Amino acid sequence: MAHDKTAVRKILDKVKAEGRTSLTAPEGSSSATPSESRYRRKAWRRSAAEAAKLATAMGFPVVLKIVSPEILHKTEAGGVLVGVKSADDVAKGYDTIIANAKKYNAKANLLGVQVQQMLTGGQEVIIGAVTDQSFGKLVAFGLGGILVEVLKDITFRLAPATRDDALSMLDGVQAAEILKGVRGADPVDREALANVIVGVSQLISSFQRSPRWT
Repeated sequence: MAHDKTAVRKILDKVKAEGRTSLTAPEGSSSATPSESRYRRKAWRRSAAEAAKLATAMGFPVVLKIVSPEILHKTEAGGVLVGVKSADDVAKGYDTIIANAKKYNAKANLLGVQVQQMLTGGQEVIIGAVTDQSFGKLVAFGLGGILVEVLKDITFRLAPATRDDALSMLDGVQAAEILKGVRGADPVDREALANVIVGVSQLISSFQRSPRWT
């Protein structure tokens, strides 16, 4: 689970030099845990034709997302398209996303569009970090969607977290039973989730003053 600290530092220094306080999705992916890339293929492109070519090689359906340091809430900006099923639709979707982003923020630096493999099934989760004035760096875990946004169903541990800490976090949310599989759904891979939690906690511990991952 070791990170390439030199590569991560290079990314963070670039973000800091540009006066930003958050990372774009590609920057965040490059800084993420080494095991992350095996779950979903993704990359970003600067033109509709390049995006279509990448999506074709990747396989359909795909998801398209705007890449811009100034646009953190991509859905609100009309910067996300889900379930795109052909190269023509990717090209059209690219142009649509860029147009929506320009309308949302005319001053935004639009770097391109991220193309990523669309996964079906599974359970959405959120893994992140906060800095507490009393305790310092904390790693956070919760189930995604409304369980985080509305119910605030999330748990924290001191960073860096151990494997046992991470596994206890999976049982520490109110909706823990969902992770075990309900109504015929498959249970989550607890070891894989714990590894990601540990990796994120190590990452934020290694870089005490870091921008937000978005």
